[in-house]
Amino acid sequence: MVWMLRRLISPLRWTDFITPSTLQLAPLLELLLEPMATAANLAELQLGLQEALVNAVRHGNGGDPRKCLRIRRILTPNWVIWQIQDEGRGVPVCARSSVLPERSDACCGRGFFLIHHCFDDVRWSERGNRLQLAAHRHRA
Repeated sequence: MVWMLRRLISPLRWTDFITPSTLQLAPLLELLLEPMATAANLAELQLGLQEALVNAVRHGNGGDPRKCLRIRRILTPNWVIWQIQDEGRGVPVCARSSVLPERSDACCGRGFFLIHHCFDDVRWSERGNRLQLAAHRHRA
């Protein structure tokens, strides 16, 4: 189940999605990527967004279905921005690397590498429990 709240303020438009923490992500991904449906890099955006959502469910919310994810999709003339927030403690600054781990058997780090390579801009909240991903609309 996904709850949506839409706001329209020219030239910005945003939609808030609040959903239980679940790995049943296909319907949500489809909604979140709707503005980029014809993008040449749609598969890349889907991969990065799915990785970010899975991280929020598994690591941020600890797989607890009683917790929620809050996602805001912001549309501007030049950008599509997704803000993904979980109810967890946040990712420490030292763990927010965009570099592929040196060891191929490393237990973590590949997801952030993928996310950084799928989006034009990646930013974290100070606490580390909100991730902002942006794709340039004209790159599509």
